[in-house]
Amino acid sequence: MLKKCNNLIFDYFSFTDRVLATLGEGTFGKVVKVKDLQTDELMALKIIKNVEKYREAAKLEINALNKISEKDSEGKHLCVKMLNWFDYHGHMCIAFEMLGLSVFDFLKDNNYQPYTLEQVRHISYQLCYSVKFLHDNKLTHTDLKPENILFVDSDYDMAYNNKKKRDVRRVKQTDVRLIDFGSATFDHEHHSTIVSTRHYRAPEVILELGWAQPCDVWSIGCIIFELYLGITLFQTHDNREHLAMMERILGVIPYRMARKSKTKYFYHGKLDWDVKSSAGRYVRENCKPLSRYQTVDDEDHRQLFDLINRMLEYDPSERITLAEALRHPFFTKIPTHQRLGTSRERSHSLSR
Repeated sequence: MLKKCNNLIFDYFSFTDRVLATLGEGTFGKVVKVKDLQTDELMALKIIKNVEKYREAAKLEINALNKISEKDSEGKHLCVKMLNWFDYHGHMCIAFEMLGLSVFDFLKDNNYQPYTLEQVRHISYQLCYSVKFLHDNKLTHTDLKPENILFVDSDYDMAYNNKKKRDVRRVKQTDVRLIDFGSATFDHEHHSTIVSTRHYRAPEVILELGWAQPCDVWSIGCIIFELYLGITLFQTHDNREHLAMMERILGVIPYRMARKSKTKYFYHGKLDWDVKSSAGRYVRENCKPLSRYQTVDDEDHRQLFDLINRMLEYDPSERITLAEALRHPFFTKIPTHQRLGTSRERSHSLSR
């Protein structure tokens, strides 16, 4: 366990003017930007509501972050650094290193103008590298989404976009960190039936077939698509519609998965979906086969879509692993200065 940081409690609760800004709010509580009065260090303080289920989630997050820190004390695998934690009158508080905007917030503030292909490549590479480290340590994140990937520094330049006929923001540095380990699950722990935020949820989770590390890979496939196009791949809030969108974009759900599922979405192994209904029309008009989303037909874009396609394989046992993904041709063009891990690690990962 990490030691409690008493001066942080003192700073936050006795000198509230040292709370510089609210960084975000959610069902769990809020995240504020604070300054440590002794060191002048800025940090992000996550303050959890005094509600049992959120307290428990915070304890699980602290446990996961401690385990990650034990395995990677230098933070080489790009997981956010927890600086300290404490319990203040039932409010679990976790102090983290200060980072920039999430890749989602940057996209939103940039009018959903997508990232360039090279930026997508670098962000995706780091994400695969970081989550592979979790998987190698018997951990599944279960809540991967653009909101949980933060730029280390989200400073930007303005660049003129010919297509849009206006200036758009272009982030200067694409180094990222992975955050929010509140739902991270170790292999030996209880696996709750439903995990992940809706748009990034894998088919095996929706069909209640059980899940493991491959559900993270599906989420990453959805995220890469979103970084590249600036739109959510599966924009829905309903299971049946979600499955219909998958079939429209990726083809028919395998019969073996449909048959194994105890959910009510299939009839004789086929998705029970009325294509002529208003929902059916919505899916037909707003979704199209994956390859048709590719904006440029060159080798880079073909490789990008091949990688996304392999990550969005229905059957988790056939889905690409992150070790395989890191060796995919799309990532062979990562420049030397952006490569992660030692050459020994890289050759070791190839030989497994």
